[in-house]
Amino acid sequence: MNPTLKFVFARRSVREYQKREVPDETVQDLLEAGMSAPSAMCKDPWHFIVLRNRQTLAEIADRLPNGKLLAQAPVGLVVCGDPHKAHSNELSYMLQDCSAAIENVLLAACSLGLGACWLGVHPREERVAHLRRILSLPAHIVPICVVAVGWPAEHPVPRTRFHHAAVHHEKW
Repeated sequence: MNPTLKFVFARRSVREYQKREVPDETVQDLLEAGMSAPSAMCKDPWHFIVLRNRQTLAEIADRLPNGKLLAQAPVGLVVCGDPHKAHSNELSYMLQDCSAAIENVLLAACSLGLGACWLGVHPREERVAHLRRILSLPAHIVPICVVAVGWPAEHPVPRTRFHHAAVHHEKW
């Protein structure tokens, strides 16, 4: 692994957090990193909901089969998209743009010494409906994921998942 890219290889899903708050300034840094992502035609169709309320985090976690860890995270960032703001009003562009923002948040969290885990919501309609209800989302806003964030209580080893078989040159 190229040592210059260690921050990329060190980004791992962290599912256990210390009981320690994440400062508002640090959450602001994560949001700014997320919103620095590229988006098709610079449409920036993303919205972020910052969650700290323990009850809300637990209620959301209750309906995410692999997201029970969210109930213990100091912060949850719900990443939503607005298809009306996306390039050509396309769901696909909105999802690509928001995914780039999510990855920026994950890399920034790792770089700041935080742990984070991407918890998928879209396209699971029962999860989408659950977040729409709890967060009072407008009908056209699509909750894409929740990112659990906190100071890590576990430290997964940096790694790459590179496979030569997945690389093709010039043609398949």
